[in-house]
Amino acid sequence: MSRLSFALIVLCVGPLLVCAEEPAIHPKPLFRDFIGINGHTVQFKPELYSKVCSVVRDYHPMEWDTGNDTDYQLDFPFARNRVNWEQVYGSWRKYGFYNDVSIMFETIPVEKWNSLKEDSYRYGKKFAQSFGPSSTLRLVDAVEIGNEPGKFNDEQYRTVFENMAKGLREGDPKLKIATCNVNVGASSDYHKSVECVAGLSESYDILNIHSYALLQGWPTWKRSFPEDEALVAYTQDIDQLIEWKDKHVPGKEIWLTEFGWDSSTLKPNSSGDFSKWVGNTDLEQAQWLVRSFFLFAKRDVQRAFIYFFNDDDTPQFHGASGLTRKFEPKPSFYAVGHLFKTLGDYRIAKIVRESKETGYIYEFVHESNPSSVIWVAWSPTGTQRSSQIEIEVNGMELLKAERMPVVDGAASNERLSIQGNKLVMAINENPLYVFLKK
Repeated sequence: MSRLSFALIVLCVGPLLVCAEEPAIHPKPLFRDFIGINGHTVQFKPELYSKVCSVVRDYHPMEWDTGNDTDYQLDFPFARNRVNWEQVYGSWRKYGFYNDVSIMFETIPVEKWNSLKEDSYRYGKKFAQSFGPSSTLRLVDAVEIGNEPGKFNDEQYRTVFENMAKGLREGDPKLKIATCNVNVGASSDYHKSVECVAGLSESYDILNIHSYALLQGWPTWKRSFPEDEALVAYTQDIDQLIEWKDKHVPGKEIWLTEFGWDSSTLKPNSSGDFSKWVGNTDLEQAQWLVRSFFLFAKRDVQRAFIYFFNDDDTPQFHGASGLTRKFEPKPSFYAVGHLFKTLGDYRIAKIVRESKETGYIYEFVHESNPSSVIWVAWSPTGTQRSSQIEIEVNGMELLKAERMPVVDGAASNERLSIQGNKLVMAINENPLYVFLKK
C-alpha cells in the first residue's frame, strides 16, 4: 500500500488527517485560505473576483520593471513602463486579497541579462523591500521565482533562483518564497525538475506545481474529469511531489498554482494549431473545478489556484479557462463562489466514503465549532450519472442540504430524509452539501 493510500484510510483527530506511520503534515487549511485564482496585472477586477476567493496570483513580468536592461535602476512602486504596482496590488489588498506574485524573469532571454547572479539578487532584494509584509506598502505576501522558465537550462535556473531568493530573504524575511513550477523527474519546456533546488531548503518556503487533467496533448488537448482513473498526470504529479517533499524537505508547503478546464461556446477554426482542440462544457468546468478542490484538500496541499480569471471565449488550449467570459460570470463562477461562501470557515476532516459505485463523501468541520459539520457528496464518473445512496450519520442531526449552484442566486435546498440511522440522498455530478450537527 502506498504512502498516500494509507494516509487517507484514517480518521480525523482535530484539523489533521493523521496516521501513526506517517510524518507530520501541515494543518489542513481553511477553505477561505485554500481557494485561489490566477489574475493578471491591471486586467484583474478585484471587486468581482472577491466573490469567489480571497487569494490571488499574478503573472508579474520582470521585463516591465527592467526592460531588457536587467541591471536597470529600479524605481518601485513604478515599473519601467510606468505601471504603478502600488495601485495594482493595492486595489487587490483593498478587497482583502492575499497576494502571490509570480516573477516571470523568463520573458527576458538569457543572453540579454547583464549578470544572472547579480541582477537577480538585486531585483529580489529591491522587490521585497518595496512590497513585502515588512515594507511600508505591505502589498505582497508571497513571491514565486519564475513561472515556467523552461528556456533557461537547469544550471541557469538554479543561479537565478538561488540569488533572487537570497535577495528576497535579505529584503524581507517575512516574505514567503516559492519555486517555479516543479515536478519530480526531468525538466521540460514548462517545468523545472525539483532537483534544481535540491540543497537549497533555506532559500524557499513553498514548492510550486501546475497540473492539468489532460487525457491527450496536442492536437486535441482533451481534458477529463478529475477522478478519471485514465489520467496519468493530474493528482499523480502532486502525490509524487508530496513524497519528494516528505523525504527531502518535510517542513515545506506545496502550492498548486495552476489547474483548470477550457469551456467555450465556439468551435475552433478549421485550420491551424487548434483545429482539433476539444473543450468542455460550462457545466463540466463548474463541476470539475469544485470537485478538484476536494481532491486537493485531502492531500498535503496548502493552496490551489484556478487558471484563469477571465477569457474572451477563444476555442483553444488555455483560451477559455476563465470563471468569467468577457467578465460575465460562467456557471463555474457561481459554483466556486458557493463553495467559497459555504466552506470558507471549514477544513477537511476525513474521508467518509470514496467509491466509484456509491459516490464520494468528504467531511468538513468548522474552524471554531467542531459540532458544525458539512458533508459534501457527489458522483465521480464524469457521465452525469445520478443515483440514490444511503449512509449512516452516527447520531448527527440533519439541518439542511444544498446542491452546487450554476446560476446566480441562492443555492436550492434539497429534501433529504433520515431513515433509522441512515441518511438517504440523491447524488449526481453536482456536489451536494449536507449540513449536520453533532
